[in-house]
Amino acid sequence: MADWVTPGYWDEACKHLGKRDRVLRKLIPQFGEARLQSRGDAFTTLARSIVGQQISVKAAQSVWDRFTGLLDATPHRVAPVRVLDLAVDDMRGAGLSARKVEYLRDLATHFSQGSVHERQWSAMDDEAIIEELVAIRGIGRWTAEMFLIFHLMRPNVLPLDDLGLLKGISLNYFSGEPVSRAEAREIGDAWAPYRSVGTWYLWRSLDPLPVEY
Repeated sequence: MADWVTPGYWDEACKHLGKRDRVLRKLIPQFGEARLQSRGDAFTTLARSIVGQQISVKAAQSVWDRFTGLLDATPHRVAPVRVLDLAVDDMRGAGLSARKVEYLRDLATHFSQGSVHERQWSAMDDEAIIEELVAIRGIGRWTAEMFLIFHLMRPNVLPLDDLGLLKGISLNYFSGEPVSRAEAREIGDAWAPYRSVGTWYLWRSLDPLPVEY
């Protein structure tokens, strides 16, 4: 089993958001004690995000299970060096596209060579971490922001490229009318300094089951 970690700021964030935002004041109590959780392993979180790109959650889980089966590893903790030892044909046989194989190998190389500053992340601001991560093939800003929320549990991330967040804002604040990024930013900025928490509850309004990374 994975060792789940939850953020210490959650209860304070919920109080803050309940005072500041009429929608979240009603939404937060609907989900009881549910809260953001982190697996605690950076490489595995990013590798899972690459595997899941452009396919359904169910398909991504199936491919991930076959991929970790090649490594004879727990699905919750994958070693970069072991990924580099895999044959490309075996990775393709697990259901990974040629491009995803390249992305996973590049990610594993960055981690095994120490070219990501994992130990310094706690002292780096969000944008500096995003800049470092998007230099890795297959990782764009959205993936980096998901990493900030789900792995580092940063409290104030507003992922404006996330379709779920935009849909949640549309349904809860604009009666289902389409919203622009500027309108979404205005809503989200009112949640500061807990924009990640507001985002998490908007996701829950669409799907009560939390996403795992």
